[in-house]
Amino acid sequence: MDLSDARGLARALAELMNNAQEEINRVKPTPELVARVTGHLGSELKHIVNVLARFPGWEHANLQRGVDAYLAEHDPQAEWFGLAGHGREHEDFVNMLASAAQGWQQYEPGAVDYATVAIGPDETTEVISLGLILAHSPEGTPVVIGVRGAQDHPPMCSVVVLATDRATATRTRDEIERRMRENDIYRGQILSFEWSEHRGNELVTFLPRPDLQADQVILPGGVLETIERHIIGIGEQTVRLRAHGQHLKRGLLLHGPPGTGKTHTVRYLMGRMPGCTVIVMTGVAIKFVAQAAGLARRLQPAIVILEDVDLVARDRSYTEDGNPLLFALLDAMDGVGADADVTFVLTTNRADVLERALADRPGRVDLAVRVPKPDAEGRAALLRLYARDMRLEADLEPFVARTEGATASFFKELLRRAVLTALLESDAVDVLTGEHLGRALEEMLDERESLTRALLGSGEQVHDGDEDDPEVLPAPPVIYGPRPRFIPRGMRGF
Repeated sequence: MDLSDARGLARALAELMNNAQEEINRVKPTPELVARVTGHLGSELKHIVNVLARFPGWEHANLQRGVDAYLAEHDPQAEWFGLAGHGREHEDFVNMLASAAQGWQQYEPGAVDYATVAIGPDETTEVISLGLILAHSPEGTPVVIGVRGAQDHPPMCSVVVLATDRATATRTRDEIERRMRENDIYRGQILSFEWSEHRGNELVTFLPRPDLQADQVILPGGVLETIERHIIGIGEQTVRLRAHGQHLKRGLLLHGPPGTGKTHTVRYLMGRMPGCTVIVMTGVAIKFVAQAAGLARRLQPAIVILEDVDLVARDRSYTEDGNPLLFALLDAMDGVGADADVTFVLTTNRADVLERALADRPGRVDLAVRVPKPDAEGRAALLRLYARDMRLEADLEPFVARTEGATASFFKELLRRAVLTALLESDAVDVLTGEHLGRALEEMLDERESLTRALLGSGEQVHDGDEDDPEVLPAPPVIYGPRPRFIPRGMRGF
């Protein structure tokens, strides 16, 4: 056989194979999964387009709410179905359809995959982690909607819309996203960003809303009222302030020694504004301040709380190569927009090291309040407050005198020990006596408790008034005003 004959034979064999494959495809039944999708859309698989939207994994419940609200209006009778087949956890919907159509991998309709996610401090709901539904666009054109739960790193959830044209798929996706925002589970909640080293992503968790009354916040006279006017008062006048062209975004800095009640005051504000979304950030979670600021703007009125902000907002002169987290914080505070009803509340024990740029623009920090160690009146009030439901039958004046320089945290622990002392003496106790308080105080003033006192923010200033008094510096005055003047390395105007 010469070369030309060999080439002819090869062409003939190739043609024979192509004809055989076409005949097989013609008589081979369309896989059920492909038939269900293409039959609903009325189009061959190769002409179907898909539009995808991806969201952080913690948005999964919102995605489910958006899809459910969309279907309730446009396809209330439609039913979800899942996919069965090897590797479905790692393939997207389009690839699974293509693989099934070509016979590369067997995928077929199956049971829907579900997952459980939190929608409140003590409430969960089921969401679809893998499923498809035959639906219609807002105009009534057939579409297929698919939902996939959190996967990849960082985990992302997604919704895909299959349609015969991109415009139809896009309109459907946009409508689902609009319903997500209308039914946002985070609105009015108290949230916390956390970092999971096992999952390698940011997580949003729910926190219960504190229930504190004003008489449970022990501050110098007029201070709490000033804070409330700045945070709550502006929130109550948003419409009128906007009408007069005034900015709404505001910042509050609470500074002072550890244990004096800064966090306690913040908790009071959380409970004082029940309809406000609160986002709490502490420690390494502050790296997510950009996400938190975006969430706050979306869910306004909102408060973003950054505790121990000196850990990330230290003055740039303290570091040679700058402070990336500081710039992220400043960008986030500026990016919210002056018209947003968003408050940034910062707490710190080290106001002297803070970056002055925090006060350079309105809406960053425009009110600074020093929370000092309690005076004599405050110490007496703390003794009564932390006695809780126990009746105090004691002369408080000696205890007030002996606890000069003590913090609110010190009194909280003091009363717990006094109550424990009383409970160890009797099973049913509703009275605290001077003896109970005295024994607890002697224990806490013992030199072996010096580290405990330091951890509670009281250090060595707490002393027994009957001994030679060490020098106790008076608490610095409370300073608050419309715009604090930041002075690096000292901040004497604070």
